[in-house]
Amino acid sequence: MRTLLLLPLLLSLVAPAQDTADSSVAVVSFKWSKSRQVVENLDAQGNAPVSAMTTANKNFERNARVNDPAGRRDPNADTLDTRSAALEKSVQDAKSPASKPVDGFAYRVKIQNKSAKAIEVVFWEYEFTETANLQNVTRRQFLCGAQVKPDKERELQAFSLSGPSGVVSAGTLANKSAETFKERVLVNRVEYTDGTIWQRKDWNFAEVKSAIARATATPWGTEMCRAL
Repeated sequence: MRTLLLLPLLLSLVAPAQDTADSSVAVVSFKWSKSRQVVENLDAQGNAPVSAMTTANKNFERNARVNDPAGRRDPNADTLDTRSAALEKSVQDAKSPASKPVDGFAYRVKIQNKSAKAIEVVFWEYEFTETANLQNVTRRQFLCGAQVKPDKERELQAFSLSGPSGVVSAGTLANKSAETFKERVLVNRVEYTDGTIWQRKDWNFAEVKSAIARATATPWGTEMCRAL
């Protein structure tokens, strides 16, 4: 299901965006907190080994659907590098735990879809501006695959190893009573189920393309959002 949600996003990496007049997405509330979450070890998840290309492999799936009898073995499974990769994976799985607790930060935002179209993908950011130095702005951006029906609200939850800011001024550190940051959440881009896309004018999609590629490079698990 998560793969289906992200399919329009992957297509948009090569297709031009179609802007709508208004995103019609309202930010209802937002917050962040320190968090510890169990993160799956990607090396132990069972990623498919890469095998050598053979002539039989090129046409295996097509032939299996058309001509092959039931139970035909995938010729890909008999290649030397596939068997070697499977053996190596078994050794690594025995050494590596499937998951481990990680300290980080949880970011949450509740949005409301005020449009007549269902939302499928949301890009948003949690922005921190240091009160004593307004030039110090930190943005934590996220990509979410989440269905939000028209006139409905939904909370988007993301986990990141990065906190509000890595650097603050000496004045902020000295003034313990003052508010450290001004916070706000911005919706940068919305992809609807009908294929239309809204994007904030002063947000550049091209700047995060490489981050999107990294975020979607591994199989999507149970998480709703990933950090960019």
